[in-house]
Amino acid sequence: MTGPIASERIRRRELLRRAGVYLVTEESLSVGRRSEQIVEAALESGVRVIQVREKDGSARRALEIALAVRRLTRRYDALLIVNDRIDIAIAAEADGVHLGQADLPVSTARRLLGETALIGLSITDAAQMGAPDAVMADCLGVGAVFPTGSKTDATLTGLALLADVRAVEATRGTPIVAIGGIDAENAGAAIRAGADLVAVISAVTAAPDPGRAAAELLAAVRTASATPTGSPR
Repeated sequence: MTGPIASERIRRRELLRRAGVYLVTEESLSVGRRSEQIVEAALESGVRVIQVREKDGSARRALEIALAVRRLTRRYDALLIVNDRIDIAIAAEADGVHLGQADLPVSTARRLLGETALIGLSITDAAQMGAPDAVMADCLGVGAVFPTGSKTDATLTGLALLADVRAVEATRGTPIVAIGGIDAENAGAAIRAGADLVAVISAVTAAPDPGRAAAELLAAVRTASATPTGSPR
């Protein structure tokens, strides 16, 4: 793959790698506020990756949110990723999707979405790193790193899996996203363990001031990224 198509996918992947914080929406965890409100506040504070993940609502409402977020991300030159739903990603002209281990294969998602799309994959066990999906993915979401109430069936992986994934990805350079129970207090630990950026839901969506919460997370990530450590980073 060469030319403008390759360049656009590389641009999107590098924007994601440098973003610091990756906000995942969930209206049921937004204390009565609409996901669009949360997203706009986070974008104003500097967040540049938004994933629409609306597990508890209807597909129609998820599409409404994705379309609204698409308008906002274009205004802020940010990325829109859709969780699981390739149909919603296509309808909203998203920059990509994030898939779980039980979702469609990465190769199928690539065929449906095209070569410019970012395709993320959840990693919950080091053994998954050898599978074709992990090799083909544009980014890897690792966790749950810490205990989380946002996903009741999440597998707790701790920080060790981040270090294991970083060691495997040392030559491929796939962006690594830490997810699960992350807030401003522990985001730095996830970065030092091997993540390029951190994904959050309730740390922003349920915060009294989502914009301030997003800014505090960005600051924590930047501080950790600039701090020399003995980790593989």
